[in-house]
Amino acid sequence: MARDENDVIDDKPMPLLEHLTELRRRLLWSGVGFIIAFLVCYHFSFQIYSFIARPLVEVMKSRGQTPTLIYTQLYEAFFTYIKVSVYAAFFVSFPLISSQLWLFIAPGLYRSEKKALLPFIAATPVLFLAGAALAYYFIFPVAFSFFLSFQTPTAHPAADGMQIELMARVSDYLGLVMKLVFAFGVAFELPVALTLMGKVGIIRSKTLKKYRRYAYVGCFVIAAILTPPDVLTQTGLAVPLALLYEISIISVRLVEPKLDEDV
Repeated sequence: MARDENDVIDDKPMPLLEHLTELRRRLLWSGVGFIIAFLVCYHFSFQIYSFIARPLVEVMKSRGQTPTLIYTQLYEAFFTYIKVSVYAAFFVSFPLISSQLWLFIAPGLYRSEKKALLPFIAATPVLFLAGAALAYYFIFPVAFSFFLSFQTPTAHPAADGMQIELMARVSDYLGLVMKLVFAFGVAFELPVALTLMGKVGIIRSKTLKKYRRYAYVGCFVIAAILTPPDVLTQTGLAVPLALLYEISIISVRLVEPKLDEDV
C-alpha cells in the first residue's frame, strides 16, 4: 500500500553511536527521576502504607477490632517501607519514564503511526488506574470482610475458650495488595491490547465474537491464577474481564482494516 507523501518520518539518519548516546540520555533522565521520586516517597512511606492498609483497617474497625499489623523480623518493617517506596516511586515517575521512552521511539515512526499509537498510550495508564481503583475500593473491602469472618472470638459457643484471630504481617499484606492491584491493573489493559492487534490486522472482531464463550472461560481461569483462592475475588476480576472483552469487540470493529468481504 502506497504511503501518503505527507506521511513521513520526522527524523534524520543517525549513526549507531548517536542512537546509543540518545538512549543513554533518556535512561539517565528516567533513572534520576525515579531516584528523586523514591527519596520523596520514602520520606512519606508510612503515610503511603497507611493509605494502602486503609481497606483492612476500615473492615477491622467495623468489626469492633483494633487495627493492628505486625512484623516478626527485625528488618521486616524497614524493607516493607523500601518496597512501598519503590512501588510509589514507579507510579509517580511513570509519566517521566514513559515520556522519555516515547521521545526515543517517536522520531523513528511515521506521522500516521504516531497518530495511531497516541490514543493507546493515553488509554494505558487510565485503564490501569481504573483496574487498581476497582480492586482498592470495591474488591478489597468485600474480600477482607470475607477473610476476617473466619476469626473465632472467645465468646463463640463452640470456641471453648479458644480464640482464632488475624495477626497480619506488614510484608504479607503489602505483597497481597500489590499483587491484586497489579493483576486488576494489567487485566484492564485487555481492550488496549486487543484493539491494537485489531488495528494492525492480527485479529478480527468476527473472530472475537466466534470465540466469545472460550474467552469467558479464559477470564475465569486468569482470575483464578492471579487472585487468592476465594470465589469473591476471582469473580470480582473475571466479570470485569468479560465486560472488557465485549468492549474490545466493539473497539476492534471500529479500528480494524476493512476487507473486501466487509464492504
